[in-house]
Amino acid sequence: MAATGSRDELQRIATEKFGWAELSAEQLEAMEQVMAGHDVLAVLPTGAGKSAIYQVPALLLDGPTLVVSPLIALQNDQIERIGDSRAPEAVALNSTQRAAERDHTWDALRRGSAEYLFLSPEQLAGDELLDAVAELGVSLFVVDEAHCVSAWGHDFRPDYLRLAPVIERLGHPRVIALTATAALPVRADIVARLGLRDHREVLASFDRPNLRLGVDPLTTDADKRQAVVTRTRALTADPATRPGLVYVTSRKDAEAYAGELAAIGVRAAPYHAGMKAADRERVHEEFLRGDLDVVVATSAFGMGIDKADLRFVLHASAPESLDTYYQQIGRAGRDGEPAEIILYYRPQDLGLQKFLTAAKAPEQALAEVATTLGEHDEPLKPAELGQEVNVSAAQRTRAVNLLEETGAVGVTTDGRLEYREPGLDPGQAVEQGVEAAEAHQRLIRSRIEMMRGYAETTGCRRRFLLGYFGEQLPQPCGNCDTCTAGTAEAQPAGNGAFPVNSAVEHAEWGRGTVMSADDDKLTVVFEDHGYKTLSASAVRRHGLLTAADRTG
Repeated sequence: MAATGSRDELQRIATEKFGWAELSAEQLEAMEQVMAGHDVLAVLPTGAGKSAIYQVPALLLDGPTLVVSPLIALQNDQIERIGDSRAPEAVALNSTQRAAERDHTWDALRRGSAEYLFLSPEQLAGDELLDAVAELGVSLFVVDEAHCVSAWGHDFRPDYLRLAPVIERLGHPRVIALTATAALPVRADIVARLGLRDHREVLASFDRPNLRLGVDPLTTDADKRQAVVTRTRALTADPATRPGLVYVTSRKDAEAYAGELAAIGVRAAPYHAGMKAADRERVHEEFLRGDLDVVVATSAFGMGIDKADLRFVLHASAPESLDTYYQQIGRAGRDGEPAEIILYYRPQDLGLQKFLTAAKAPEQALAEVATTLGEHDEPLKPAELGQEVNVSAAQRTRAVNLLEETGAVGVTTDGRLEYREPGLDPGQAVEQGVEAAEAHQRLIRSRIEMMRGYAETTGCRRRFLLGYFGEQLPQPCGNCDTCTAGTAEAQPAGNGAFPVNSAVEHAEWGRGTVMSADDDKLTVVFEDHGYKTLSASAVRRHGLLTAADRTG
């Protein structure tokens, strides 16, 4: 019987092949849209079964499924899970494999015994590999951790920008973009940068009512450090409130907090990108086995952490955005049981400079890249460009990304770089690149201010957090510190003139979308200026916003 992709058929395959007794409404909706021929962007919380969205339809489509995943650890985790099921084989190609393993992978793919192929985005930049993949007749192209494609996102990765031409090189098979965290601007960026066609978006609620949200405002760094250690010790002393994570912003802090906790008898270990891979893997495994009560980590400890019984996530300092914060706290309480979330907050920790410095335009690199590419009639491989420009690899990559964003530079289907504006003087291209970098700085600034707003609000903290993602909570949640303290008062959800998700126009900041609204204030994300929180009464009194046509 021919595959129909009906809900009954999708559920039957999920049960027979993977042992999933009941798919969620969001999983089924996304699968149905894929089977109907649409590209799909699915935003589901960590632990909500995003992988099922491609694993089940893959078995109804002719040709292998290509999964782009940023970390080998993530790839291995998915391959092991598929290996434990009754589905066809899943294989990977990566730098850790021996020749025999690579030969087996290609043989299994060509014979049709392997259905799922996992690759990193960096590997897809190679002509030879891409040619070989194209011959396989890929039927489904999956982008895992899709927020990495967006400069708005909390984990932007330049290599993800190369995926759109790869998709076209493969004949634009059906595309599934998956992420756990994507506010409206991130979603729009994902759609544009991947070149999704006739796409559908499936969004689950961002609300995690079992997470108790709190902020502990502190004046000095010493007070903050003492508070973090004291609370971690108390939580890990009780089996009912452990294990957990403490997030820090530097490698030095990861080592210092872990050392201090270990010295007072807490089974703690640090985790950061400066550690040897073997040491990071050991900490990861010990944590999953239950041999550690807490991991003190930088943001390096994130993707692929699959432990459902985390009872707390503490932040020793505020991260740079609510996107990052939500992603990290979302690792707690995935079993549905209560979990404690605390942000230890000093306003000084959100200093703009450290974040803005990283986004500053590399003007020399912009000039050298634009001039060099403009002088060549033929596109250059990235390595060839690197040999001709006298700047660091990091600055060169940043310059290429900025020039790509403005359209001055493009990537050919075989991964080469070309100057796409022959009539554009390189000096003008540099100016446009600088403007793009300044726009990034405005976005960074706006995200930091939203993080500050969350930390300092006296209203319901959960309503503030959900509003950032464009989701309304009609009443105070009752499970955050401001609700407990009685400062969170019920506010009407929405503002009659400018409802949530409506398009608006501001005389200075241009077009935007209303993310949250009540009688007191509106939060609007503007296309070129990021998030702005406006007084609702000032908007009404001075006519600061006008309704805009969504397609205008």
